[in-house]
Amino acid sequence: MTKAPQETRVVVGMSGGVDSSVAAWLLKQQGYDVIGVFMKNWDDTDEFGHCTAEEDFEDVRRVCDHIGIPYYSVNFEREYMDRVFRYFLEEYRRGRTPNPDVLCNREIKFKELLQCAMELGADRLATGHYAQVRERDGRFELVRSADANKDQTYFLHMLSQEPLSRAMFPIGHLTKPEVRRLAREAGLPTAEKKDSTGICFIGERNFRQFLQQYLPAQPGEIRSIDGELKGYHQGLMYYTIGQRHGLGIGGSGTGEPWFVADKDLVNNVLIVVQGHDHPALYADALWATDVAFIRGEAPAETFHCTAKFRYRQQDQGVTVHLLPGGRAHVVFDQPQRAITPGQSVVFYDGDVCLGGGIIHRAERVAEDGAHPTAAHAPAAAHTPQEVPAHAASAPRREGAFAADVVW
Repeated sequence: MTKAPQETRVVVGMSGGVDSSVAAWLLKQQGYDVIGVFMKNWDDTDEFGHCTAEEDFEDVRRVCDHIGIPYYSVNFEREYMDRVFRYFLEEYRRGRTPNPDVLCNREIKFKELLQCAMELGADRLATGHYAQVRERDGRFELVRSADANKDQTYFLHMLSQEPLSRAMFPIGHLTKPEVRRLAREAGLPTAEKKDSTGICFIGERNFRQFLQQYLPAQPGEIRSIDGELKGYHQGLMYYTIGQRHGLGIGGSGTGEPWFVADKDLVNNVLIVVQGHDHPALYADALWATDVAFIRGEAPAETFHCTAKFRYRQQDQGVTVHLLPGGRAHVVFDQPQRAITPGQSVVFYDGDVCLGGGIIHRAERVAEDGAHPTAAHAPAAAHTPQEVPAHAASAPRREGAFAADVVW
């Protein structure tokens, strides 16, 4: 039986931004028992001693005081390091381009923060994500937000039924301009705060310099798809499929720009092609690992749906062929450009996010027009669906509730 708002305690994950601020304000206006919780997942103090987390928490404090709700600060730095950042580094070491936000949502926000919410006596966990939850036939569905440009279901595709059943997305029915308008009308201190961009734990720092602190660079050759030496790269980890800028190659040949088409990890060679629409930049299918579905089951062993291969991409028609071990062969209705290993492929049925997986590699159709068989599929997923036992069982560090409750 659904509890009335005044009988329902909701913990709101607050970042110090306008979206989570409005989410908390809306829930308070609707009569819920609201608690704000700020997560510190990374020590982001820069070389000048400047820490943006302190500024963000101060914004959370100001918003919560304005709304009239208690708030806490929790520290998940160790959990984030074990479950997200180590994976992030390993993917770059393997020459791939990971998306840490996807894993952070599953392992930190909707696991650690959800557990924290339960310890605070909460019934639900709310965030400022642009997404919606709908219950149908006894199952919970992840549905796109009203703002197509801001929709974040792509980053939430790894959620399972348990966290989704407790999730609330209070701004999912709003557009970003509407969220800003509500923030101004409510007098929220974050109404004009600029949206955060980039990877959360890097902030405004140079990505290449940041990555080099953890992974030693291995410079090598840049060669054309025909094997011609075109220049030298600073390390394969700094480049992604389809990249144009930062190659340092002049427009010889046709005079068109050069783009990254592939990475030869064995020989440490960056493969480039000339022209935005060079055939080598396109694929007809991909292999995926870590494939899972939000409802707990796939629509069928083989099914047609739409998919995204990167955030904010327009939906593309695909046929999904499921394989054992959480793998899938995804065949495109139309060739797709710059399919990038390490990124997510996310499946949709209309506005409903079905789930997704991690792109293992792209594939072009064989000369006879046939796709390879399952024998050519990648090995079972290298990223376990559950986190390692040592991480899952690690106790939360002392002082996780770093701030006393404030009314």
